[in-house]
Amino acid sequence: MSTETTTLPAATREIRLASRPHGRPVPENFQLAESALPELQDGQVLVRNQFISVDPYMRGRMNDVKSYSAPFELDHAMEGGAVGEVIASRSTERKVGDAVVHSLGWREYAVLDAAATSPIRTDLAPASAFLGALGMTGLTAWAGLLKVAEFKPGEVVFVSGAAGAVGSLVGQIAKAMGASRVIGSAGTPEKVARLLELGFDAAFNYHDGPVSELLQDAAGERGIDVYFDNVGGEHLEAALSALTVGGRVAMCGAIAQYNSTEPTPAPRNLMQAIGKQLTLKGFLVGGYWQHMAEFVESMAGWLADGTIRYDETVVDGLENAPQAFMDLLDGANTGKMLVRL
Repeated sequence: MSTETTTLPAATREIRLASRPHGRPVPENFQLAESALPELQDGQVLVRNQFISVDPYMRGRMNDVKSYSAPFELDHAMEGGAVGEVIASRSTERKVGDAVVHSLGWREYAVLDAAATSPIRTDLAPASAFLGALGMTGLTAWAGLLKVAEFKPGEVVFVSGAAGAVGSLVGQIAKAMGASRVIGSAGTPEKVARLLELGFDAAFNYHDGPVSELLQDAAGERGIDVYFDNVGGEHLEAALSALTVGGRVAMCGAIAQYNSTEPTPAPRNLMQAIGKQLTLKGFLVGGYWQHMAEFVESMAGWLADGTIRYDETVVDGLENAPQAFMDLLDGANTGKMLVRL
């Protein structure tokens, strides 16, 4: 058990949810505040956060509705993935200087049980990668493609939101595992160009026309075998038309609908799932933690030899975290959206 000899912080700045958004979040929904840090208890550590993760799923936690994750409380610090350095410890499991990942982001310092932190290996990749390619983001991509969609070598894969943190990894994992063709959609010409640089065989800007037509042009008569869905809406409808018999959909997200204030219609062609004997399976990454070690071993190898590359969009300063989140929902990021503290 140890602590630094220098003076430890007595308070932390944090971002609180000030009010619940109606539709698209606005700056007034957030508040930058300061709170006192509790004294360390036995088994606890004090972490100085270095990077915090900004993720689309957080939009759902801003609503006061029952979901798979508890809603954020008003006037309390928000939560999310973070990576940082232990600067004080009353635990035999963690020592000062350890690099760890945990779930008390949206603040500069966090006091938490050592058991609620996971050590990371910064010899494998920079610390920020453990919020992205080597963290929950990467596991989401890997498990969604291999365990949920049950991808097999030789298949054609379509990924929506493909320039995002998860989507860009899905496409590259599919190529590394032997996909015959990987297609991605994104929202700007620059993102489309980046997908081709990352090894996607085809990519299109969904603003250029009906998604169904753009996907059909990219897939050709062969169609697609697997659809990794980050967007929902028009993209899901298009994929249902392009899927082959026995095709599978891994339903990871529906960012096109997160800010909707009215119920969103289901795909109008859902009946195709019957004739084509399709499988549509929603999933949460929390159900696949048991594969983390296997995933990290694979991903670390791919990163080391350059098979897979990852992008980060980094915003500096805790006070800019709300804007980073709003920009994320508007598609302003390429790869993982992070806030550096």
